Amino acid sequence: MAIKVHLEDILKERGMTSKELCALIGITEANLSILRSGKAKGVRFSTINKICYYLSCDVGDILKFDGNLEDNDD
Repeated sequence: MAIKVHLEDILKERGMTSKELCALIGITEANLSILRSGKAKGVRFSTINKICYYLSCDVGDILKFDGNLEDNDD
């Protein structure tokens, strides 16, 4: 995937568990796990907004572009 998810790193830096973040932002642990693993096909801006708010970070701290074009339409 051309977009890398660094949510796990931010959680560790903030001393927060996935379960705690799920409770704050209102998504299931399964959905957060999919996002953390980088296997999510999409994510709502409202979810990213809440993640950034509760982790006191920027979108660029969580999502990084690796410089490659991924041409998968699946």
